[in-house]
Amino acid sequence: MLHPINPTTSPAYSMNKSIPTYSPKLAAQLNTPIAIGNKIVPNRLWLAPMAGLTHSAFRQVLAHYGSCGLVFTEMCSAKAVPTENPRISPVFRWQEWELPNLVCQLLGSAPEEFVIAAKRVEREGFFGVDINMGCSARGMIKREAGAALLKTPDKAMAVVEAVRKAVSIPVFVKFRTGWSKEIAPAVALAKDLEAAGADCLVFHPRVAPDKRTRPPRIDHIRHIKEAVSIPVFGNGDVTTTQHCQNMLDTTGCDGVSIGRMAVARPWIFAQWTADFTPDDNIFQDYVLRLAAALEQEFDPIRGIKRFRLFMAYFAANFRFGHSLQSSFSTAKTMDDVRRLAKEYIRPNMSLSQSPNMSLYSL
Repeated sequence: MLHPINPTTSPAYSMNKSIPTYSPKLAAQLNTPIAIGNKIVPNRLWLAPMAGLTHSAFRQVLAHYGSCGLVFTEMCSAKAVPTENPRISPVFRWQEWELPNLVCQLLGSAPEEFVIAAKRVEREGFFGVDINMGCSARGMIKREAGAALLKTPDKAMAVVEAVRKAVSIPVFVKFRTGWSKEIAPAVALAKDLEAAGADCLVFHPRVAPDKRTRPPRIDHIRHIKEAVSIPVFGNGDVTTTQHCQNMLDTTGCDGVSIGRMAVARPWIFAQWTADFTPDDNIFQDYVLRLAAALEQEFDPIRGIKRFRLFMAYFAANFRFGHSLQSSFSTAKTMDDVRRLAKEYIRPNMSLSQSPNMSLYSL
């Protein structure tokens, strides 16, 4: 089993010194504790929930590098959670040491589904429960779940009200702008969600049908923040310290939720909040640790599928990422992954300051 470490005690050296990865001003803001409902979170830089990516294996590796304020599971079906067995479930599984700062994200459509699932989440000891109103995958929309709830604000509000009455742990809502580019409906919904009992909103300023083909409207986060009194976290294309500082300064949001960049470089939380400097072997170390965790958590077929999902984000770190991804696409087992990692991932590889978006948007 992999265990979390203190990033400040890890071997440190310089990697791409020309790329700024730490700002004392930003670190001071991010390291300010924040109250969410009746609990305190130590910092304001969180992991965003991502289907197929923020599973138990990735979270173990993330914990090794440290400094993530709050961690979210990948989305779990509200229908399935009440009867899920964590020992065999690919999504509703965790390590006991994760629970104090782990939030379970639920996906569903009916208030009664969410209530039963949220009660299970609370019994298991999770920090909180997150209601998914952002997923716009076609299958989820057909089920009237995820971003489909944004089409029916009354139903969305009913879901939050029901969950709030059912549990005492913090209730989060992750949501998008909606189904049109106008921000007014999202502002109205944010007010309704607060009134319904949400403790924190995580807002991704893109319309629901947008598959990240256009830049997020960062200024829209400000409208949400100004509309409510509960904490609002911003999310969307934050890949550098400058992006993070800009989101905080221009929107007034209470913190930042990082998704794809966290998968590309899970030590980013330690870099931005604890001045952690990774050593020259960090990328190879990451792949080898993830391979070990995937092997531990999943059967061989599911594990290699999870690795392939991850590889697009990892390869986006490099200027020749397409070639790297192509090389790893031949891996059929974790032994293949380890062999390829030692063969192709070297200390002197040319990095991009921000990920290669042609890979990053997959």
